[in-house]
Amino acid sequence: MTTPPIAVTGSTGVVGGHVASALAEAGVTQRLLVRTPAKAPVLPNTTVHPFSYSDRSASTAALEGVEVLFMVSAAESAVRLDEHRAFVDSAGAAGVKHIVYTSFFGASPTATFTLARDHDVTEKYIVASGIAHTFLRDNLYIDFMNELVGEDGVIRGPAGDGRASIIAREDIARVASTVLLDSSSHVNATYDLTGREALTLHEVAAILTEHRGTPVTYHNESIPEAYESRARYGAPAWQNDAWVSTYTAIAAGEAERVSTAVADITGVEPLTLAEFLAKG
Repeated sequence: MTTPPIAVTGSTGVVGGHVASALAEAGVTQRLLVRTPAKAPVLPNTTVHPFSYSDRSASTAALEGVEVLFMVSAAESAVRLDEHRAFVDSAGAAGVKHIVYTSFFGASPTATFTLARDHDVTEKYIVASGIAHTFLRDNLYIDFMNELVGEDGVIRGPAGDGRASIIAREDIARVASTVLLDSSSHVNATYDLTGREALTLHEVAAILTEHRGTPVTYHNESIPEAYESRARYGAPAWQNDAWVSTYTAIAAGEAERVSTAVADITGVEPLTLAEFLAKG
């Protein structure tokens, strides 16, 4: 009997790309659902299917015959929740039996980080669909710490002395791959995925200083300062709220808890910031 293919979204990105490569290495047949087929990785036992989250017909066609789906959350936008709902509906119509979804640490209707509220809505929509699920609630990415530093060597944001248990995207992908390869062992489970240490932004700045060899400091902005310093980007209000609330969630202590889920599931400890930077 032929094993149904696993469907993977996000394979042109970091997490989805790592997952697709790991599944291919394991000899799994998979379908890569991508917006731009020319950008999809070339992997054995793999077919590429054009789709978008909001395109019901393309998504349903791409998912026909699939039982397990890796659903990377859609790009941040004002319509992301509508896209998620449409895609979950497509999965249901196609007969998908299990969705592994990349959610966010602390997803809740009352989360300080505004986008964590959106992930809560998506989680609940998946549960209401009746499709089995595994929710991977990723904390903030280690990978982005360098990008927080301005041209003047300063990280700015209203995080106070709060801590964040930041995690590398490659560690998230290892968990996702492990779950997808043995999905029946993770039915209706929710995992908080974090690194193994929780750092203040002062500590992040010190580690980046050592790595770069040039000074990096952290400036604890007030909330009005945070909105003002980001006004030059001309972003919509929802995006400014998301940017600023990333930091206020840290200040509120909502990003600090350390989970052992990465090591528990994969048998390998997640990277620290210093270890991630040392890898280059």
